[in-house]
Amino acid sequence: MHEEPIDPFSGDPADPAAGLEDPTEAGEPDSLTPAERQDVLEDLADLEVYRALLGAVGIRGLVIDCEDCREPHYFDWDLLRGNLRHLLDSGRPRVHEPAFNPDPDHYVSWEYARGYADGVHDTLRDEADDDQDRPA
Repeated sequence: MHEEPIDPFSGDPADPAAGLEDPTEAGEPDSLTPAERQDVLEDLADLEVYRALLGAVGIRGLVIDCEDCREPHYFDWDLLRGNLRHLLDSGRPRVHEPAFNPDPDHYVSWEYARGYADGVHDTLRDEADDDQDRPA
């Protein structure tokens, strides 16, 4: 049994993908620089914080403006985590396509998520400072 669908053009001289490089024959995967790897690890850690905070209020994931196709891409939390893990493992981003009929009201940008998390952190810190300043 195959894990992936069988290529319907296998062995066909008119295969439209015949000129493309086979990723299984490309040799070693691309490697991330140490700085890129650290950035991805930080994104994964941030993603877990964003998911914990924003998932609790009904946000399903993040929207990212794609530079290649100039369209917003909507990623649920698990898909985005999987894409980042794949990038760590292979050194290459996954091929993507726009989500089918997503509700934009359930997705926020990285910047919004970062600002939300920072706001929650600041509020908790201020409350802790206030509790310390109160007499017992």
